[in-house]
Amino acid sequence: MNVFSLPTINIKDIIEILIIAFVLYEVLRWLTETKAWMLLRGIITLSIFILLAYIFQMNTILWFVRNGISLIAIALIVVFQPELRRALERIGEKNIFRNILPFDRDLDNDYEQCYDEIVDACVQMSENKTGALIVMENISKLTDIQKTGILIDSVVSKELLINIFEHNTPLHDGATIIRETRIVSATCYLPLSDNMDISKSLGTRHRAALGLSEVSDARIIVVSEETGEISVAMEGRLVRDLTAQGLKKILLSRLEIGKNTKVVKNKQRKFNKKEETNEE
Repeated sequence: MNVFSLPTINIKDIIEILIIAFVLYEVLRWLTETKAWMLLRGIITLSIFILLAYIFQMNTILWFVRNGISLIAIALIVVFQPELRRALERIGEKNIFRNILPFDRDLDNDYEQCYDEIVDACVQMSENKTGALIVMENISKLTDIQKTGILIDSVVSKELLINIFEHNTPLHDGATIIRETRIVSATCYLPLSDNMDISKSLGTRHRAALGLSEVSDARIIVVSEETGEISVAMEGRLVRDLTAQGLKKILLSRLEIGKNTKVVKNKQRKFNKKEETNEE
């Protein structure tokens, strides 16, 4: 028997390795993008203490660990419940066949016009320092949040968005939800983020935007009433101080329609080339 012989690897082994690598990558990315990463650090620290207790034979601590392991498992499920739900949602969002099958409706022009209206409205509200909170719904439906506001069901337009967030109007307080190319609801209440690392300079609008981005795949546009700064919250993080070009790029690249249609991808490439030329 040759001790230096290599094991035989077939196609099934390669597929298994790829699947395991993909799952590990998704789990690690999910952990780093949510507050579960901080909880995981706490678990690692606790595990180190348990390991030390085992090495030095601290029997009392080990007895508590052995008898409380089931309670710890239940506690972890309760603590991680929002993150686990979001992880399962993200697994369901990954439609492998969507990029293979042709897009059944030619809505590219409608989305392009919708994005232009949103960008123009945000730029004007930024110049006038009009506070705004615009939720761009993606795959996860925000029906529960939609019900907290006033139903509108209207085509997106610059004038309507500006009028909604105008000071001292009935609809200016709260968030406006956009589903595909229509405004479906206004004055909606969003969950505030409980992340303690958020800058103290950020107000309620930014905390609400981050809070919703932590529990959904929506992209939330924020226009600061104090500074006029345009920001976008997505996947639990905040992209700040955006220009019109930057906001347009995010709308084209991050929304599901921008990721899954060839026409919009071509427009995105043309837009990037045009922006690079302007910067030069």
